[in-house]
Amino acid sequence: MQSVRHRRPAFRQSGRGVARRGTYIVEFALVFPVFMVFLMGLVEFGHVNLVMNTLNNAARIAARLGTVEDVTTAQVRARVNEILGSSFASSEATVLVKDASVFDNAGVDARDVDYSSLPNIEVKNADDSQLFLVRITVPYDRVALLPPFWARELNLVGQAVMRHE
Repeated sequence: MQSVRHRRPAFRQSGRGVARRGTYIVEFALVFPVFMVFLMGLVEFGHVNLVMNTLNNAARIAARLGTVEDVTTAQVRARVNEILGSSFASSEATVLVKDASVFDNAGVDARDVDYSSLPNIEVKNADDSQLFLVRITVPYDRVALLPPFWARELNLVGQAVMRHE
């Protein structure tokens, strides 16, 4: 009895295999840039979230420091700069320490408050139970990994309001 050998048909040399390889290259060339834009967008949005959390945390910690007696506004600002220095150049940030008594009034909408026009405060001289605000602002294009063209005028803000003890 004679054994039968099964053979797989060989690709024709007419260019069918070469044409398929060319299709892979064209598909890769079309999909890869879109994938990279998507990937870089994910990385950038993650970085923005990190910076926002850092700003809010620095403001909260510095404001908590300011609630204690005999702590000056300069010490509060120094604490903010110390925390921010671990993430980015703290010289890029603007730190405001303001009297936030406006928030003691009922019905104040935080979106309508002009924070730069609030009076400055020396937390060492603040009255007991007086509200004060620590607000940190940094231009997005100064801390972005890949500054997008559509966010040139965007500022990231972190803040905390506490009462002096």
